[in-house]
Amino acid sequence: MLLRFRRTLAAAAITAATLIGAGGWAAADSQTPVTGPPPGSPAWVADTTLGVRLPDPATATPAEVADFFAGLPAAQRDALAVRHPQVVGNLDGAPVPLRYRANALALGEELGKERVRAGDPTLTGQDHEAARARAERYRSLLADGRQILAFDPRGRGTVAEAYGDLTGAPHTAVVVPGSDIDLMSFDRARDPYGTPAGMARALYDATGRAAAVVAWAGYTTPVGVGLDAAAEDLAEAGAQRLGRFLTGLALTTSPDAPATVLCHSYGSVVCGLTAPGPAQASGVVVLGSPGMGVPDAAALDRRVPLWATDRNGSDWIGDVPNVSLLGLGHGADPTGAGFGARHLPSTGSHGHTGYFAPGTTSLARFADLTLGRPAG
Repeated sequence: MLLRFRRTLAAAAITAATLIGAGGWAAADSQTPVTGPPPGSPAWVADTTLGVRLPDPATATPAEVADFFAGLPAAQRDALAVRHPQVVGNLDGAPVPLRYRANALALGEELGKERVRAGDPTLTGQDHEAARARAERYRSLLADGRQILAFDPRGRGTVAEAYGDLTGAPHTAVVVPGSDIDLMSFDRARDPYGTPAGMARALYDATGRAAAVVAWAGYTTPVGVGLDAAAEDLAEAGAQRLGRFLTGLALTTSPDAPATVLCHSYGSVVCGLTAPGPAQASGVVVLGSPGMGVPDAAALDRRVPLWATDRNGSDWIGDVPNVSLLGLGHGADPTGAGFGARHLPSTGSHGHTGYFAPGTTSLARFADLTLGRPAG
C-alpha cells in the first residue's frame, strides 16, 4: 500500500513538472474564467417595454427561455434582439436564427468600439494595435454566410459557430476544444485541425454536409502548458457553460437525437465534468485526452455512450502521466483497458491535433457517430 502511494506521489510530481515546465513561468499565464450571465443582462432584466418580465439570464433555465420566446410574436423577438443583442445572442434556449441575428448586431457594435479605440489619441500604440486586431477579428466573423451562435467579448473572448442547417439537419455535433483557444485563435489558419472551427468544418464535410456541426469555444481555456492546464478550475467553469449550451441546443434544434459531443485534449476534462445526460447528448467522444476528471466511465451518465479515440504514436499527450493528486492531473486514461470506454481507431492521424485531418480513420468514425451509424 505504501509503495503504491509513493508511486502515485512520484507520478504526480512528474505530472506537475511536465505541466508546469521548467522555470516556474506557468503562474503568469493563470486565467480567470468568464462566468455568469452575458453582458448587458442588467438592462435586459430592467426592460419592461413588452409589459412582461423577461427571463433573468442568471437564473432562468434554457427550457424557461425557450418557452418565453415561443410565446412572443416574431416582431417582438426581433425587437429584443435589436435592443439587447449580447443577451439574446448568448441566451441558451433562444431560437437559433434569432441568436444569429443578435450576434451579428453585437459584433457590429463591438467592431465600432474597437475602431474608435484604434484611433484614440489617449491610448498607446500597443493599445491601438490590439484594437485593430480585434476589429479585424470582428469584421471577419461578420462575413457573409457565417452563423455565429454565441459571442462574448469579455476577457479573451468566447465564440461558437454553426456549420450547416442547425434547425433542419437530422443530426448535430458539437466540438469542444482544449487549451489556447479563444476569440482570436478560434479559426486560425495555422494548424487548422487544432482549432474548433477547423475540426467542425472537417467533420461537416465528412458527413457529406448532412449533419450540422457547432464549433463551441464557449469557455475560458488554459493558455500554454501550465498550472491551469494541470488543474480543473477552468474545466469546472466550462462544464457549467457547456451543460447549459447542450440543453439549449437540444431544445431549439430538430435532430433525431441530441448532439454528438466531440472533446479534444483539455476539452475532454470539460466534457467529463459536464457528464451530459441523454437529453443533452447522444454520445461523447474524447480524443487526445489527458483524462476526463473522473475515475472511469461509470462515473458518467451510463445512458450516454462514451468513445475514446486511440492515441496516435506522435501525440505528446501520451507523455503526461494519468494521475490526479493534490489538485493536479486529470485522472485515468480514457483509452485504458479498465476505464470502460468504447474504442475508436485513429489510423492515419499524426500529432496532438491530427485526429480531424481528412483521410484519417478517426475522422471517418467521428462522421459515422454523428450520423447515427455504427462506428465499428
